[in-house]
Amino acid sequence: MDKSKKILAILVLLLAVLNVFFTWKYATLQANLQAAKVQLAGQNSDKKVLDFMRIFIEKVLRAKKDVSFDDRLKLETMVRGLNDNQVLDQWNKFVNSKDQSSAQEEVKNLLSLLVQKALSQ
Repeated sequence: MDKSKKILAILVLLLAVLNVFFTWKYATLQANLQAAKVQLAGQNSDKKVLDFMRIFIEKVLRAKKDVSFDDRLKLETMVRGLNDNQVLDQWNKFVNSKDQSSAQEEVKNLLSLLVQKALSQ
């Protein structure tokens, strides 16, 4: 009987140690998962910024004629999809430019801001 109590005590102690180990391992994996989610969100944001820049360059900067309503709407939707007030404000400055020289200046500011956003995340 004494031997079975020792075996039972060792088994309980082993199970307690394993429980602590697996709890610690679970907490560590949860922390890693959260870090990966944050990194993935940053990469998705970077992709959105780069996609917008690509389409902006293709549809606006390289345009041979006026930008169509559909293209303007697509660009506006993409800017809003970035969920960045700073980019949206700069976009509005560009869109509401009164003359070509101020529009060119606002385009430079917009592209500079987008590159900065893509690099900082």
